Amino acid sequence: MPINIYKQKILEFVNSKEIENQVVDAANLIKQHKRIFFIGNGGSNAICSHMMEDWAKVLKYESFSFTDPALITCFANDYGYENAMVEWLKVYFKKEDILVAISSSGNSSNINNAVDYVKAQSGEVITLSGFKPDNKLCKKGKINFYLDSNSYGIVECYHQVILHTILDYIHEGN
Repeated sequence: MPINIYKQKILEFVNSKEIENQVVDAANLIKQHKRIFFIGNGGSNAICSHMMEDWAKVLKYESFSFTDPALITCFANDYGYENAMVEWLKVYFKKEDILVAISSSGNSSNINNAVDYVKAQSGEVITLSGFKPDNKLCKKGKINFYLDSNSYGIVECYHQVILHTILDYIHEGN
């Protein structure tokens, strides 16, 4: 994809009133909860680790992410990779918590299974996805951020920007 197409996508995204409104809505939703859980795979999982640290340090939220390699392999070995996050959430997640689910493709079975579990427990979910607008995750949350790009790099970077923007919005007292 030529660089000017990327530049156009970035400008459309940054100037999106819909994204701005979603950030405010997500911040208001998160402020109703005391604990926040982040889940993702690969690069999205690295974002989860980073966000867990920032939300704990900056906002003093109890924050969790499924990022410990020993825990991941333990749960994946015993329950299957597609169920590992669900089983982890069964141990820690309470219905008054909030889950942030990140998946570039939106089609990861372990992420979608975890979201389905949380929703079945009457928990609230915010999703971040990309690639195709009909991906499985795209409409599962109370608030759903979708980035219309097929580039992992672009999608992952903007998911992190969105989460930092929400954090900063709350931190600034909004």
